[in-house]
Amino acid sequence: MDDKIIEIKNVNKSYSDKPVVKNLSLTIKRGEFVTLLGPSGCGKTTTLRMIAGFEQPTDGKIYFNGTDITQLPPHKRNINTVFQRYALFPHLNVFGNIAFGLKMKYVPDGEPKTDSKGNQVQKMRRLTKAEITEKVNNALKMVDLEDYGHRSVNSLSGGQQQRVAIARALVNEPQVLLLDEPLGALDLKMRKDMQLELMAMHKQLGITFVYVTHDQEEALTMSDTIVVMKDGEIQQIGTPNKVYDEPANAFVADFIGESNILSGTMVKDCCVEIDGHRFECVDKGFKFNEPIDVIIRPEDIKIVPADGADCLITAKVLSCVFKGDHYQVTALTDGEEHNEIIIHDNVEVQTGDAIGLYIKPFDFHIMHKSRLINTIEGEMYAPHTVEFCEGRFECTSDLPEGTKVSVKVDFDDVELTDDEEDGTIGATVISAIYKGSYWQYIVRSDDYYDFFVDNDYEWSIGDRVGIRIAPDKIIVEEVPDEQE
Repeated sequence: MDDKIIEIKNVNKSYSDKPVVKNLSLTIKRGEFVTLLGPSGCGKTTTLRMIAGFEQPTDGKIYFNGTDITQLPPHKRNINTVFQRYALFPHLNVFGNIAFGLKMKYVPDGEPKTDSKGNQVQKMRRLTKAEITEKVNNALKMVDLEDYGHRSVNSLSGGQQQRVAIARALVNEPQVLLLDEPLGALDLKMRKDMQLELMAMHKQLGITFVYVTHDQEEALTMSDTIVVMKDGEIQQIGTPNKVYDEPANAFVADFIGESNILSGTMVKDCCVEIDGHRFECVDKGFKFNEPIDVIIRPEDIKIVPADGADCLITAKVLSCVFKGDHYQVTALTDGEEHNEIIIHDNVEVQTGDAIGLYIKPFDFHIMHKSRLINTIEGEMYAPHTVEFCEGRFECTSDLPEGTKVSVKVDFDDVELTDDEEDGTIGATVISAIYKGSYWQYIVRSDDYYDFFVDNDYEWSIGDRVGIRIAPDKIIVEEVPDEQE
């Protein structure tokens, strides 16, 4: 039997022409615990709802056991869903909630027979009361609620209600169980307890779990495979260890666990320059002097004497906080940019101390930058005025009106304003990553162009900002006719 149970192929989903899921392809294996992980609005719940059949893709295909189910209604899929809000029936007790789906279920009645026309006919029947009772009791036992069948669902705690919702889904014996942030409404202790219970259920049942969450710890704890999503696209697929230890890009490193994300230069194979200092690493295959991002996990930085032989770079301690099993140290490196870094070590230091830092070569994770400059298609509105992203910007180019152009702007030449009315155009902050001495933002214009912006000021994701660019910072190049 093929071990693939679900295949999503080139699926897109848009609402009112706004893309929510973009060309997503994913294969889920039989019996796997797969977690879709990402921030709010990344498309993970929409993906889950398309697997369940509550939403249809704008285009693309979804296969279940090799059969195209893209247009199949939810009740005809051998898939059940557990929602964050439980969706229990308040007028039914626990037993009634779990039995609800079984009372409407039909099962084969005897062996198929051949009719007078030679067709195979399968007679169907409803489940008997005894069969329903047996199945419900088994489901209650599975979620450790054996003596709760008579109880009102309104008398149960949040964790108990969630177990009832899970039992109601499992009682129908689905091949796939979809869980849409099912622990989001629980308190911290109950959530951790339920994580362990869900893991045990998955191991006991052997069915496929597809789990949606924005909680990184939850994903790392429970999953066989994590699918990290951002802005409707998959950023990385891998085991929890792989995703944490070898993040595919700066977003994954920043989203999962704590990371020091710094800009650097790959001088040559196995040699990276950060903050004016050169370090030995194990990465190869980059261009000479290629701008790159460097990821260093806090636990991979060791505090050593500033004058010791192991010291690679010195730093000044800004703070030291005891976290139970380690000290969290924030320090400012001695270099050209004075990068702020976080260190997790068992060495206690004092604010103002000069310390040395040591990092093993294989603990530098080198990444290609996703973009080196903002490049936007535009058109000359008039000499010295270029139009792009639904705004008109002054520039130094004297190309004539109507000329198709490519506009280029460096990250640190995009100016953000608190009041979008003060900008030439408005935009929304959709990503923010601290890179040691500055913030790197992605801000989306109202026509969906994503500007990369380097800035010292801190904004929050979702903030509306204005964009201004000085005329001499806008690089305008005419687009040859064959490229238009």
